[in-house]
Amino acid sequence: MYIFKTARDLSEFLSQSRAGGQTIGFVPTMGALHPGHLSLIREARAANAVTVCSIFVNPTQFNNPDDFTNYPSTIDADVEQLLTAGCDVLFLPPVAEVYPAGHVKRHYDLGPVETVLEGAFRPGHFQGVCQVVDRLLDLVAPDRLYLGQKDFQQCMVVRRLLELTGRQGKTELVIVPTMREEDGLAMSSRNLRLSPAQRSAALALSRALDRIRTGFDSNDNRALEQAATESLRSDGFRVDYVAICAPETLLPLENKQKPAVALIAATIGPVRLIDNMVIE
Repeated sequence: MYIFKTARDLSEFLSQSRAGGQTIGFVPTMGALHPGHLSLIREARAANAVTVCSIFVNPTQFNNPDDFTNYPSTIDADVEQLLTAGCDVLFLPPVAEVYPAGHVKRHYDLGPVETVLEGAFRPGHFQGVCQVVDRLLDLVAPDRLYLGQKDFQQCMVVRRLLELTGRQGKTELVIVPTMREEDGLAMSSRNLRLSPAQRSAALALSRALDRIRTGFDSNDNRALEQAATESLRSDGFRVDYVAICAPETLLPLENKQKPAVALIAATIGPVRLIDNMVIE
């Protein structure tokens, strides 16, 4: 596996790959890799000649400075996992490589998908996501971009970014289903911060989503949201939202309309968790 820390070295290497007709699959991450990330690497390897992973903890997408400071760093373990998974290229840049002097910060017209749900609780977050993804896409210019469904709203935001920047049709967005632990908990780097008791309690999120799925065809959407909220609160969570939405816009969906996506954000102890389930 090649490891590049500068944009110039990465671009030079990938330009040679493109000149040879090789397709490039790209998996952007913030590190603290887990099997969910590795599933993206596997998907990329299966469909492309060259698989690129980036590890970059992007400061522009954190609303809470403590979240940025506490974000887990496990770079040695991450490199070992990528080697085992057969990743071809790791881009491991410092901040100055991603945002060099003179870099112009732009505003992205993302529409409603930016301001609802996560956007309402983390103002500016998706502008930061677009800022770093736009920059990384400039450097990698992949044929396919791989994201995990667990960050469903982020997937929809990036889909909009591809439209805005004229990359739709040039870079295919591949959304890979959420990887879960055997007991149903969605894999997340944040799970490392859960105590054993909090880890056990966190199963309430996937259970709540499953109850929404099973009750979807026979119950009112708002009633399902309210019941899930009350259940999570009784399990000790501070609930930001439980929402049943249209997948592409993430606006509220009326009863029994499909496809739908149910999304949850809730905090237990110091750890804020998100999860979702697509209902088709």
